[in-house]
Amino acid sequence: MPTWFHERCCHAMILHLIRHPQPVVEAGICYGRLDLAAENAAEVAARLRAELPPGLPVWSSPLRRCRELAGLLHPQPILDERLAEMDFGAWEGLAWDAIPRTELDAWAADVAGYAPPGGESPRQLQQRALAFVADLREPEAVIVTHAGVIRVLLAAWQGLPASRWTELSFAYGSCTRLVLGS
Repeated sequence: MPTWFHERCCHAMILHLIRHPQPVVEAGICYGRLDLAAENAAEVAARLRAELPPGLPVWSSPLRRCRELAGLLHPQPILDERLAEMDFGAWEGLAWDAIPRTELDAWAADVAGYAPPGGESPRQLQQRALAFVADLREPEAVIVTHAGVIRVLLAAWQGLPASRWTELSFAYGSCTRLVLGS
């Protein structure tokens, strides 16, 4: 377990990290903070309810594709901005092939540290996601969020170098269960 967890968290916890259902967006579009609806949220929620322990508190990204699923899992999910997807700034809503090649190359050269114009870097995303977990005081919780958030959390907890972060992938509507601090 990484040192930061022991320094900032004093108890063990179980986290159920859920990626939102597939968003309604054209293939090949860059989206992070775009507030998109999701497909099949009710079906995903029914499947997840059967997998999750009953009565757990649910935290969610405030973005619609997460918020709708969270509302189907719990009557009063707690929304937290720190669980939102990475802000791609000027890239939001553009086709990936419309983003200037020089900017994509700069990102590839510094996967963790590069921020798209007007956006945030994956390292900044990681810092806010880790801060959320450090503030969490529940022994077990459900977190409905985005692949980027789950990826940077797992990368931190596994001690992965930034060059390997993209190796972590999560299916839409999937649940990753983690036991921390044990």
